[in-house]
Amino acid sequence: MSKRTDSNSYTIIFAVIMVLIVGSLLAFFASSLRPNIDENKRIEKQQNILYAMGVNENDESNANFVSTAVAEEEFNKYIKEQLVLEVNGNVVASQQNRAEYMAENNNQEPYLIDVKKQQANAKAGEIRKLPLFIGEKDGKTFYVAPIRGKGLWDAIWGYVAMDENMVVQGAYFDHKGETPGLGANIKQRFFMDDFYGEHLLTDAGVFKGITVAKGNNDPKNQEKTDYEVDAIAGATITGDGVSAMIKSDLKLYVPYFKSLKK
Repeated sequence: MSKRTDSNSYTIIFAVIMVLIVGSLLAFFASSLRPNIDENKRIEKQQNILYAMGVNENDESNANFVSTAVAEEEFNKYIKEQLVLEVNGNVVASQQNRAEYMAENNNQEPYLIDVKKQQANAKAGEIRKLPLFIGEKDGKTFYVAPIRGKGLWDAIWGYVAMDENMVVQGAYFDHKGETPGLGANIKQRFFMDDFYGEHLLTDAGVFKGITVAKGNNDPKNQEKTDYEVDAIAGATITGDGVSAMIKSDLKLYVPYFKSLKK
């Protein structure tokens, strides 16, 4: 008797077997590649932080990281301290107790803190950890903070470098799935460079943040105390997401910067 291969039961059994085989293969490859994926993410974070403080390989118009081959060396050269803060500005981890902090956190350095997870912790009523990276370049001190928010389609994030007065000294933005040629342009130099020199605080020390403004009356971005940068045409929602994450996340660092003045 010949086997029936056109029956429903045969089709279901075959589909189940194929799902199991493919699933097992994907799980195997994911597990095998995990160390490489984690290493790539680690290097990318170092590149992002360095980019924000002006350590990059930009040409006249394009944004370029330092190469992966030298990223760790450059990171160790320019980043002098990694802090972990509480929202009240208290320092819970610094160079002095770095070994102790890492021992209590699975040997995780502050720059590997998951900002998305920390935001979720805060919503659940838990204490949020705020990483801050202090770098030095050309005799100048930079304070680099990570931020994360929501664009039109998915997550957006960035790193903002500031001086002790919370004046922006550089920024890097990225996204997971914004529209090419529109919202995806937040990672283009013409947009990121506009943030340089923008003030986050008023003269009285009140946090204002920066708004990506569609009706900005300063298209050449010469006014640095208007708390605005020019929006990207056709990317209103993504721009609103950038404004929101700057205002919500960077505001948390104000107590620390005020403590620098004491």
